[in-house]
Amino acid sequence: MKLSDFDFSLPPELIAQHPLAERAASRLLVLRKASGEIEHRRFPEVLHFLNPGDVLVLNDTKVLPARLLGRKKKTGAMIEVVLLKALSHACEWEVLARPGKRLRVGTEVEFGAGEMSAVVMSDTAAGGKVLHFTVEGDFHAALDRLGQMPLPPYIKQQLADKERYQTVYSKNLGSAAAPTAGLHFTQELLREITDKGIDIVFLTLHIGLGTFRPVQAEDIAEHKMHSEYYEVKPETAAAINRARERGNKVVVVGTTPLRTLETIADHTGRVPSASGWTDIFIYPGHRFRAVDGLVTNFHLPKSTLIMLVAALAGRENVLRAYQAAIAERYRFFSFGDAMLIV
Repeated sequence: MKLSDFDFSLPPELIAQHPLAERAASRLLVLRKASGEIEHRRFPEVLHFLNPGDVLVLNDTKVLPARLLGRKKKTGAMIEVVLLKALSHACEWEVLARPGKRLRVGTEVEFGAGEMSAVVMSDTAAGGKVLHFTVEGDFHAALDRLGQMPLPPYIKQQLADKERYQTVYSKNLGSAAAPTAGLHFTQELLREITDKGIDIVFLTLHIGLGTFRPVQAEDIAEHKMHSEYYEVKPETAAAINRARERGNKVVVVGTTPLRTLETIADHTGRVPSASGWTDIFIYPGHRFRAVDGLVTNFHLPKSTLIMLVAALAGRENVLRAYQAAIAERYRFFSFGDAMLIV
């Protein structure tokens, strides 16, 4: 398929610049993947489309405040660093840096009032850098003080409250971006879902910025995804497998648990307990083994994420749903409204 097959025109004013005051106050577009039928709802009504015995799968990753603003020690030139992945050493990280050309191997950078510093150890094949950090005290405590949330470039405002870029169930620190479909859930809504007899389970996939890397190839099959670390515990795998054996639905919240389960499921849809790295790229033609439904946000044109959604619900259905969302003035992207595909 061609990259242009996943393009659409979005009025810029529909790009949400900030989260709503109440997490669950967002709208919900429901798309029936078999018929293409569209319904316009409020997000808490997601409960009406889940049945007792179904499983709802959430990604409990927690976002690092991974954006650091620093200065070159010698010249004072400003440098921006985004942490991508911790390496074998506790204070050694693969990062993106701007302007990267200024950061040659051996360059020293300071952050804050000198309480954190780093030296460039090497370049990476993907165009990033490897930095070794030195900090007074605990690295993550210093990062929490000095770092900012690595918001997508289409969001022009910094968050007043870092927690609004975390889900209420975030637990395992390690992501460079939020699993934004989960931002709509409150603890109260999660209790209501559980009280209805729906099993809520968790897995972890630490999101790297490579997920949002633009697709350059016109033939989308030539695009290569970056690897991301996942972990699925035995109790999560068991709950999913029991639901499938009963004939209940497995509904995932976000594209990250979908990619995780489709990575590890066997040809029957059975899911093992597992951990590892995935670079799975899902686009139309993919045969889904483990996932029946998806809660997701509205994604960028020509992105790997809209291709994944199109694989689940059909390209024509998805593009038609997006046009309906635009006509109804839904809010788009990370802080925007939600879509449920069932």
